[in-house]
Amino acid sequence: MSELPREQWGSRLGFILAAVGSAVGLGNMWRFSYLAAENGGAAFLVLYIAMVALVGLPVMLAEFVIGRGSGRSPMQALAHFGGNGWRPLGGLFIASGFVILAYYSVIAGWTLRYAIEGAVAGFGGDAEATFGAVASGTPAILWHLVFMAITVFVVAGGVKKGIERTALILMPLLFAIVIGLAIYASTLDGAGAGYTYYFDTSFAEILSADVLKDAAGQAFFSLSLGMGAMLTFASYLSRENHLPNESVFIAGSDFAVAFIAGLVVFPMVFAFGLGDAVSGSTVGALFITLPTAFSEMGGAGRVVGFMFFASLVVGALTSAISLLEVVVSSAVDGLGWGRRSAAIVAGCAIAALGIPAAWNTDILGLMDQIAGNFFLVAGGLALSVFTGWIMTEAMEEAGVGAPGVRWFGLWRGLLRFVVPVILSFVLYHTAVDTWKAIAGFIR
Repeated sequence: MSELPREQWGSRLGFILAAVGSAVGLGNMWRFSYLAAENGGAAFLVLYIAMVALVGLPVMLAEFVIGRGSGRSPMQALAHFGGNGWRPLGGLFIASGFVILAYYSVIAGWTLRYAIEGAVAGFGGDAEATFGAVASGTPAILWHLVFMAITVFVVAGGVKKGIERTALILMPLLFAIVIGLAIYASTLDGAGAGYTYYFDTSFAEILSADVLKDAAGQAFFSLSLGMGAMLTFASYLSRENHLPNESVFIAGSDFAVAFIAGLVVFPMVFAFGLGDAVSGSTVGALFITLPTAFSEMGGAGRVVGFMFFASLVVGALTSAISLLEVVVSSAVDGLGWGRRSAAIVAGCAIAALGIPAAWNTDILGLMDQIAGNFFLVAGGLALSVFTGWIMTEAMEEAGVGAPGVRWFGLWRGLLRFVVPVILSFVLYHTAVDTWKAIAGFIR
């Protein structure tokens, strides 16, 4: 075990922005908007907010409570409150962060290349052919390695000088870019068709089991839960932080970015007559349909396209930092490694694991289904059971720094009875999808 003093955040704002950065990622820029548009519009927004309140916020607060209360990374934190028998859950968190970052960095590498090449040469040509050249083979591997090197550099700098300093610069920049793009998109002729598609309201659709699964899953995945990232970030907090308020603010900020992103994407897509190209494919929308729209804008498209992909790079980087930090913090706490050595070794190992995903997008998709979907829900379900039933100090720890809060009993009730039911439902469907993905890949 490391005997070095535990690092601390330099400010409350730094922690909040870093946590928001962990939650805000590539999925916010398209998946949320698409699910809303295809599953009831404004009605889906209401359902999503309900799922955040019933599932997302309780699990996020649970991660914060465990992390701050123990002052340790996942395996040590769970052992601190529940005994050594709960260490494997921490191991699942570490494995999730390791595998997710391995393929997430590949996609982030695509966004980095699009941002740079778009600024230099624009977005002309055959968008589908361009993406085919970017998304696999040696070029994809090289950009994946570049992005991982940037992530390692930030995490190796430490909590205050690396992660916090980066979040204080990049997260305000991200909000500014997204809001600016939304304002620009509203001025385009034909933007109204995009808004209509986004907000078309159908309460009948949200009664479907599949839509409920999508809303609960998106609420959980979007908040970066079930992989120990929020737990790890909270382990660097002081006892004065008001955890309930910060949970609500982080969840609200994550929703705001996802919602505003829809106000960017749909007006631009429909303004240039590309509505028929909208599909359930995140990849197709971000890397084929939107670049086609940017090319239709002429000179302005180069600027707008660069800003859009720059925002994707920022969201990807802040999320990648939190994923790597789970692994690095665990090596520092559990193996006694120095931060710099842990960041370099873990970063190189994750980069190596990501090479097959960079070479072949089918492998990337399989890794996403197993780790990005199944592992996360399984981890969140186990965490809710742990905090609701095993951790006897849960409400007492949650109340530290949060005087006057009267709903901790409701919070623990949700963790005991509501969250497990909803996540079990999502886990069942995710397990079916995962098995199909594995079987299809083997064939």
